[in-house]
Formats: sequence, C-alpha cells, structure tokens
Amino acid sequence: MPAFRQVGEKQLPNPVLCMAWSPKRDLIALANTTGELLLHRLASFQRVWSLPPSEYTGKEITALAWRPDGKILAFSLGDTKQVVLCGVEKAEILHVFPMQSPVTCMHWMEVVEESSALSAFYNSEDESKLFLPKLPTLPKSEEKSDEIMNLLGEVRLNILVLGVDAGFVELYAYGMYKIATLTGVSGTCRSLSLSSDLRSLSVITEVRSADNNPEICYIQLDTGLLSDCLPEVTRMARKFTHISTLLQYLHLSLTCMCEAWEDILMQMDLRLTKFVQEKNTSTQVQDEFLELLLWGQSSPELQALLMNQLTVKGLKKLGQSIESSYSSIQKLVISHLQSGSEALLYHLSEVKGMSRWKQKFEPLGLDSVAIEGAITAVGSFSLKANELLQVIDKSMKNFKAFFRWLYVAMLRMCEEHVPPELNKMTQKDIAFVADFLSEHFSENEELFDRKGKYFNVERVGQYLKDEDEDLVSPPNTKGNQWLKFLQESTHLKESPLLFPSYPQKSLHFVKRMMENVIEQCLQKPAEVIGKSVKPAVFLPLYTVPESSENTPRLFELPSLWNDKKAKMHYVLFCMPEISPCKLYLLRRGTDPNRHIPNSVMSIDLSHHLDNTDDDNAAAQPNYVYSCLDARFYDDEMLTVVLQGSEEDNRRRVLAQIPLASTLSCETEFNWEPNLRLDQQSSAIPCQGLVLGNQWRELESMKAQFVAVNGIRKVACVLSANLRHIRVFEMDVEDEDDEGAESQNASADQDGLEMTMTSQGQGEESVEAEDEPGEREEAAFQKPEEHLESEEALELS
Repeated sequence: MPAFRQVGEKQLPNPVLCMAWSPKRDLIALANTTGELLLHRLASFQRVWSLPPSEYTGKEITALAWRPDGKILAFSLGDTKQVVLCGVEKAEILHVFPMQSPVTCMHWMEVVEESSALSAFYNSEDESKLFLPKLPTLPKSEEKSDEIMNLLGEVRLNILVLGVDAGFVELYAYGMYKIATLTGVSGTCRSLSLSSDLRSLSVITEVRSADNNPEICYIQLDTGLLSDCLPEVTRMARKFTHISTLLQYLHLSLTCMCEAWEDILMQMDLRLTKFVQEKNTSTQVQDEFLELLLWGQSSPELQALLMNQLTVKGLKKLGQSIESSYSSIQKLVISHLQSGSEALLYHLSEVKGMSRWKQKFEPLGLDSVAIEGAITAVGSFSLKANELLQVIDKSMKNFKAFFRWLYVAMLRMCEEHVPPELNKMTQKDIAFVADFLSEHFSENEELFDRKGKYFNVERVGQYLKDEDEDLVSPPNTKGNQWLKFLQESTHLKESPLLFPSYPQKSLHFVKRMMENVIEQCLQKPAEVIGKSVKPAVFLPLYTVPESSENTPRLFELPSLWNDKKAKMHYVLFCMPEISPCKLYLLRRGTDPNRHIPNSVMSIDLSHHLDNTDDDNAAAQPNYVYSCLDARFYDDEMLTVVLQGSEEDNRRRVLAQIPLASTLSCETEFNWEPNLRLDQQSSAIPCQGLVLGNQWRELESMKAQFVAVNGIRKVACVLSANLRHIRVFEMDVEDEDDEGAESQNASADQDGLEMTMTSQGQGEESVEAEDEPGEREEAAFQKPEEHLESEEALELS
C-alpha cells in the first residue's frame, strides 16, 4: 500500500502562482495568473469561494500569507502596489494599505514568548469595554462592521512581514500597524521568516553578482529591540491597531452618511431642480413663493408647475423621503461618528500616557507631542460632527415647515379638504419657511450650484463632499458669545485644551486631516525600531541561471523555517548547477550571537525506494534522484518532490525525510568567509537518504512543487504546468482500490471540467453541475462559532 492517502485531484483552468495552507483548518488558498484568489477545502478539493480581481485592488497577486488564527488571509498585488486583508468567512476585503514598491514575499508569524508583564496585559486588554459603549453595527453592512472589529484578532502579538523588490522589509503588527521599516537589505527579497521569539529575521535575497547572474544570499537581521521590549511593543501595537480599526469604522460610517445624502439628492434633483429650471417667467421662484406665503396667491405658471411637476402625492412622498434621509444621517452622526470619536480619544489618551513613561516607551519612538497633535485632530473632528448635527437640526425644521406649508397650499389649489392639524401656521413656522426659501431658491453667485442649477441643496451635503473647497454656506456665528469671548481672551486663544473647529471646512476635509495627523503620529516608532535593526549575518549561497518566466518565484527554493522549540532558523535549498543530487540544509540560531555546530550539511538523494529486505537490496536498481521542491513539514520532517535521474526522469516521488538522521552528522563545516557556498560545496558534510516506507510514486503527473501543513497533516502537489493538483493526507496509508477509484472519479470530473470549459461555459457551469460542491460551500457559510467548534473537534 502506498504511503499517504490521496483525497483530491483537479485540473485547474488557470496556472497557479502561489498556494498556502491555513494554519488552523483544512483549507488551502490559491492565487492564479488571472488575479483570482481561490479557497479550497481538503475534502475532494472542493472550492469554498473565489475572489475575482478588481480595478480597485488589482489583478496581479504576488504573495499570500494566513494570519496565525486562520481567520484572515493577506495577499499582495504587484500592479497596484497594495496589500489586502481578506476575511476568510465571506471573502470580504476588510483592509487595504499601499506600499512604495510591489511586495515579492510575505510571512505572518505569531510570538510564542511569555512573560508576567504580557500575561497581565492579556488579562487587562479589554478594559476599554468597561469604559466605552460597544460600537453599533453599520446599516446595510452589519456583517461588514462586525468583520472590521474582527481585524483586531487575538491579543497575542502577531506580525505580518513584507519583503519588497526594492530591497527593504516592513513589519506590520496584527497585519494593520507598521512597527518597523528595515532598509539594510540588498537585492530583491525572495522569502522571509521572523523568529517566534522576535530575536532575528531571516531573509533570502537575490542579488546581481559581478558576472550579472542572480546570486542567492542569506541575510540574518538582528531584531533584538523587539524581543527586549516585547511587552511594550505588544501594548503599543495593540493600541495602534485599535486606532487603525476605529479609523476604518469612521470611514465606513461616513460612507453610509454619504449614501443617505445621495438618496436626498436624487429625490431633489428629480423634482425641485427640474421644477425650478422649467420655470419660464421673468420673476424669481423665490419671489413667487414668498408671494404665495404672504398673500396666499400664486401666478398661473407657478400653480401649473406645482400641480403638474410636483403633484400633491409627489410632494408628500418627497417630504417623507427627505425627512427619512436626514434622520438616518443624524442617527449615524450620534451613534457612529461620535461614539467612534470617543473611542479614538480614549485609545490615543492611553497612548499619550504610555509615551510619558519614557523609560519603557521612548526607545520605541513614542512621541508625546505628535500624539497630542493626534488627540487635537480627533477633537476637531468631533466638533465638526457636532456642528453637522446642529445644521441637520435646523435644516430639518425648515424642510418640515416648508413641505407642510406647500402641501396645504396645494390642497387649497385643488380645493380639497385641509386637515385641521395642518392648518395652523405660527409665526415661527413662517420664519422657517422664509429661511428655507432664502437658502434653497437663490440666484446669487455665491450660492449658485456647481452644476448650474438654481436650486441649492448644499446646507448638509456640503459637509459630506470629499473636496478641499471651503463650505458654500458656513454656519452663521454672528452673535455667538462664546466665540466673542475666545477672540477677546489673550490666554484662551492659543490654549492646547481647546480644539480648533475649522468653521469653513467640510466634515470630509477634517476627517482626512485627522487621518493624516494620526498616520504621521504612528510613523515615528516604525522609523526608530527600523534603525535599531542591524544586519548580523550575510552569507552568499549560490548563483542560478536566469529563472524561467513560467516558474513563479514563490515556488522556487530556498525554503525557510523557524523551529520555535530549538530557537533555530533553517534554510533548505538545492544547487542543481553544482550537485543536482543533493539537498542542502543551513542552520542558524535565532540569537545571532549563538554558535551552532554543523551549520551546513547536505543529504545525498541517491537511493533505492523499493520496500525490500536487506537480503534482496543488492538486487534492486539504485535510483539517483534530484530534488524538485522541498518544504518543512514540521520541526522534525521534510516533505520533498523528487525526480528520477536522466535515464528515468519521468518518475516523480513524494517523500518524507526525517531530519534526525541528517542532524546526527558530526563532521564540522568550516565556512571560508570570502567564498560563496557553491564554491566550497565539496567540503560540506553529507548524509545518506533515509526514507523507510514514507514515500509514494506520483503516477501520471509531472509533479514539480509542494505545499504542506504538518499541523493538519496535509500536502498539496502541483504539476510543472501549474494547473494539475493532487491533495494528500500524510498520516494515513492509501488503499490501492480506493486510490484507483478516487483517481478515476477525479479524472472523470476533470474531463467534464475541461470539456465544459472548452465549450465556453466557464468554471461556474462546472460548479453548477457539482452538487456536493454546493453542499460544501453551504456548509462553510456557518456562523463562526460553529466553525470554531468544528475545528476544536477536528483538533481533538
């Protein structure tokens, strides 16, 4: 019986660029050449969802990484130079941030170090919930706002490491907040691994050598400041992640307000604006309305327009629609903008307190002056939101009075019965109607609408326009005793305790200003921590011929691994130009100053793979293999894809290689400092290949690459053409009959898929036929708690 059980096989319509197993679930993420992101389930390799490329994010996925809790997937885009965080539950884009250059590789790690200071912080992290009300969910996108809050994830620090082709590396705490920019990296980053104790960062780079060939190098960067200040880094990063999440929440709230305002504009444009434009008399609309208000008489033209354009029923509907939209905006300001601003002030005030503790936080670059500036900016935003509330309140009174009055006037024109409750008109109501007419029906140049309309609806909408121009109708502050007192006071005018109000600017303008100030405030720690990181080791490994365009760089060796228990970095690579039948292993301690014996060793891949007794071993052919791909399955095991030697190069093998036999090598390798590793490869100690029965021949497949997850005990093998995939469970043996059946079934399914694709019906047609796939997808759309309980059962 062959080792490992095949559980799925598929021919994909588009070549795969990168693939990554979820750390917590039996799910694998794939990115293909069209820019599509796919999520597949282990069982029969059923597709759970797909995220198509978009103009907004980009179409050229360059790297993938899972958050350690498996709830968020990060991917980078080369064409738009952006990094996107996507919710795994519903394939929703939760957060996008720009990069200076395209990202070439990424790694998302979780810190495992414990300390009493951290334990106390973990227990007290939710203190804000005692003082702040829970943020209400957003209308029309309740799931989205809940997902935004899920961006925070677990309290334990995790860091998204991004390698860029311009030779620098950026570290994002919780995938949201940049805590370090590392510039001392030469060449283009190929792969990364930040140690779980935060002591060092391993980077594989590609540097142009003197003869213009790409040279693969290993760099170890000393990130000691992060590990030495781990409790402080965790506190600071967690606070800034709260702040980033709240900024996202405020942005979504403002978007909802703009949508509510657009509803009003649509109604206004259809009715009132058209009504004003079609008027063909020489007198102004405003004058005619005033005449109707004062004397109860209207011109025949006004009467005809009112009765034909607006109509009694249309006017009533328009009034209700405008009132509803204003109420929606008002509720959003009170419940979302104000509560979000309060939470922002709370967290920024805590960060300000942290910055005053200079002994702990000054080495990390927390600047109390910059944080005070951010607090002031949030205060200004709160003031502007409050100002909008007052404008809405006044506008609603005017609108209600105007529509009620006009409704009654039109009923009289129709000679219909006027309800007695509507017939009462106080002096205050008349003043409200006069205000409405003076504000909204004007041909004065300063109130002339930008689209050439004589109907001006800018009073509330001007606050929601994302433009740099001043407000068309700023609030009237004449006679405001408080402002007069401030202007006359020499001491209070420049007081840091008073927030500036920017009376001429819109809410959008003040929000953008607040975001810029907070972003500047968050940048300094990244610069300070980045400068503290120093290169500790630089090892040139080998040169390679120009990579073929068909092979994605993310699949190419070297492969990096961090052994958390032994506190080691491992680098796994081949040198096909020097010794094609060997696999090399480089070891470095996560502490750059720690000496590691047997730092470089190799594995000889010449071996016969047949299960025979020792007596018959001599009779078996001795195969010579070269390594196509190799990944760390876990701390003790390697997963490799081997190819037969030239005489038998069609034979492909998936195998597990235990590390223990390799690490038992006692011969020490002395590295010549002025030479590349491939120039001294003959001196590298070598161990024979030990496989036992942990291998399986991959028949009818030109296998080339592999992705593995030792926690979930799964592997995914990809063919050289990047379209043919096989999925295996690694801890069970395959029944021959079952294996044949599953292969036949999958071959039939692939044949159906290829046929239907060639007919132009696409992948959706295939999935429409595939009822089990639909059931799998439906099963995935469960509440998160249910999914987590499922995972707990699987893990147990």
